[in-house]
Parts: sequence; C-alpha cells; structure tokens
Amino acid sequence: MKLKQSPLLVAMLVLALVLSACAGSAPAGETSTGAGAASVAAASQAAVNSAPLAASTAASTATASTAASVAASEAASTAASASAAAGGTGQASAAASTAAAASGSAAPVTPASAGEYLQTIRNRGRLVCGFHGGFAGFGTLDQSGNAVGFDVDICKAVAAAIFGDATKIEFRPLPSAATRFTAVQTREIDILSRNTTWTISRDTSVGMDFAPTTFYDGQGMMVRTAENLTRLEDMGGATICVQSGTTTELNLTDAFRALNLEISPVVFDTQDAATSAYAEGRCDGLTTDKSQLASIRVGLPNPDEHVIMDVTMSKEPLTPAVLQGDPQWHDLVAWVVYGLITAEELGITQENVDTFSASQDPNVRRFLGLEGELGQGLGVENNFMVNVIKGVGNYGEIYNRHLGPETPFNLPRGQNALYRDGGLLYAPPFR
Repeated sequence: MKLKQSPLLVAMLVLALVLSACAGSAPAGETSTGAGAASVAAASQAAVNSAPLAASTAASTATASTAASVAASEAASTAASASAAAGGTGQASAAASTAAAASGSAAPVTPASAGEYLQTIRNRGRLVCGFHGGFAGFGTLDQSGNAVGFDVDICKAVAAAIFGDATKIEFRPLPSAATRFTAVQTREIDILSRNTTWTISRDTSVGMDFAPTTFYDGQGMMVRTAENLTRLEDMGGATICVQSGTTTELNLTDAFRALNLEISPVVFDTQDAATSAYAEGRCDGLTTDKSQLASIRVGLPNPDEHVIMDVTMSKEPLTPAVLQGDPQWHDLVAWVVYGLITAEELGITQENVDTFSASQDPNVRRFLGLEGELGQGLGVENNFMVNVIKGVGNYGEIYNRHLGPETPFNLPRGQNALYRDGGLLYAPPFR
C-alpha cells in the first residue's frame, strides 16, 4: 500500500531536518538534553518513515553545513595569522576568537556515560591530565621535562586514588586558554587542572562539571614600581596587556567601566605573549590572577622594578573540571580534593600516614578505609586516600611544596587556609 504523506508527517519531517542542521551547527560545548533530545528523537523517527522524501533535502543540508564548517575553519586560520602578524592587537585577536568559535561549531559535546570514564582510564593504564605547562608554581616543566606544580599534584592525587600509584599519569600542556575546554570536550584529556575559573556560564555551556575549588584567587594588576601607581583610579588612559578568551579580559573591562575610566586593552592569544609585551614596555600594566602575577614577577629580569597593586578586581575560584555526564568520575575527582583537605585537618601527612593505622578515632578509620566501604561507591579501593597521601601528601603539603615560604613565590595561605584558620577550605564529612 502506498504511504500517503499527510501534512502532519511533512511538518514533522521538516522539523527533523531543521533540528538536524541546528545540531550540526550548535556552539561547541552545548548538548541536547531533556525535552530537546526527545524532540530530536521523535522527529528523527518521522524522517526514517519518510526517508525517500527526505533524502534530497538532507543531502543539500549536509553539503551546506560542510561548506559552512570549512569556511569557518579557513576564517579561523586567516584570523589567527592576522593576529600573529599584528603582534597580538585587540582587533586581530577578537577576529580570531570569533572565527575559532565558528570553526568549532560543528562539534557539539558528547557527554560521558555513568562509570565509563573510570573504566576507560583503567583500561588505558594511566590518567591523562591537562595542565598549563608554563605557569611556574602551578604547572610547568622542570629541567628534566617533568611536569611539576600545584595543579600537577592535584592530578597525581587522582591517579594515586585510581591506581595506587601517582606516577601512572600522562600530562598534556595547554598553554592557550582557547584550547583547554576543547581538550575536555574531545576527550583528549580526562581532567583539566589548569588555573581555570569556575563560572556559571562555564558550568552550563561547555559540557563540563567542576570539582571543588582548589585555589581561591582574584584578579590583580602589576605595574612598574617607578610609576608610583597604587590604585586603579590612577590608571585612566593606561594601556593594559591581557590574555584574550579569559574571564580576565572581561573583568578588566568591567572594573574600569565601573570607575568610569577609559583604558586601552592590548589583547594577546597567550599569557606568555602578554607578559613579553609588558616586559618590553609596550603596556603600562599587566593583569591576570594574582597567583599568576606573582609567578610572572619572579621570572622578570628585575623583579623589584615591578609591583603587584593591592587591589582585587574579581573572584577567581580556580577549579579542576571533567567531562559532564559521568557522575561517578566527577564524584571521584571531587572526593580526592576533599580528601586532601580532610587529611590536613586531621594532621595526616605523607610521612606519618602509616602511624594512623592503629587509630581508634572512627573519623580517621573511615577516612583511611580501615573500616566501612566508602571507596566502593567511587569505584576505587576503600583505602584510596592512603594511596593519595603517600603519593602527594595533604593539601597543606602540596601548597607549601610549590607556593609556600620555601619557594620563590611565598604566597600567604589567606583564603586557601583551612576554615578553622580563617580560610575557605572546608570538606564534607567522610561517612
């Protein structure tokens, strides 16, 4: 019997084609969930039932989508070349960012499924961690080519929880802020631990779940000591070096807009380029997170000729992130971070952890897996925190190792102290 094409069927077919085209051009980081996913499924079934009618239109749509993607990719390449040729001017960087966003529009994020990530990592035999690669104190390479830093040790802690060995890990440097989210979305890395600010838009639009904050920071401003600048109000008309595609760029504009002052941002694709321009005298000031400014200042030829102003322009909770969709994987990363905080609170260190095996304190016994089955819910051994502490120590040890008094940075704990010491670090109970 010949199928009669009713107006309703045709309408559903058209809807399927439109939604299919939109899915192919959705912004990177967006996913179809809930009612939207259900609509796509229903419309797709209608399309299957009327495949002969859909074929020619679908082919036309696919061709147009492919052409648009290629054109966007070419535009990104052209814009990036223009930015490099212009030495990182704001206009060129803005064009490159816009084109890059268009280029990535054909790759919507595919969420992970429950339990998938941990099994994938176990099968591979190592954790893959995305870190900065050029941020001294937080994530850089030492003279032997080994990854070192505060963010690096967070990743090592997760590897220790999974394998009982903090060395079963591979590091991927991500110096460009523009590539860090893509690396998560495309599953190039399992975890991003790279001075990344947790914001509502990032939590809801780039396909990632954020773990607990590991470092509370704020945006600052570095200027030359000889200029005697102490307040943002003194900087009207100044040129400011800043990295593009970051919350830093937006915060800079907001801060001076609130003061009703005009400035001239000079925008660069990488922090290294922005720092070099400032060091060469091309900008009056350099802005980024205060922790990064402290790292940059130590590396300048004459650190004493530069000062970090006593101003904070924003809240910057720097937080590890994982691909959205696998609650077990997110929970494991989260509870490893909470475990580092709890270990410091309980006084358990890399050196003395074995001595706590005889403890009768039920909080300690649950925490170390001496009783209870807390690890099983995370897919790891019950004594996973013993392995973590043996591998990297507690939160305070990690902090002091890379940022504390015995380092060139000597960053005060401040907000990154335990709650009982006036800081913001607070972990839910292990029970």
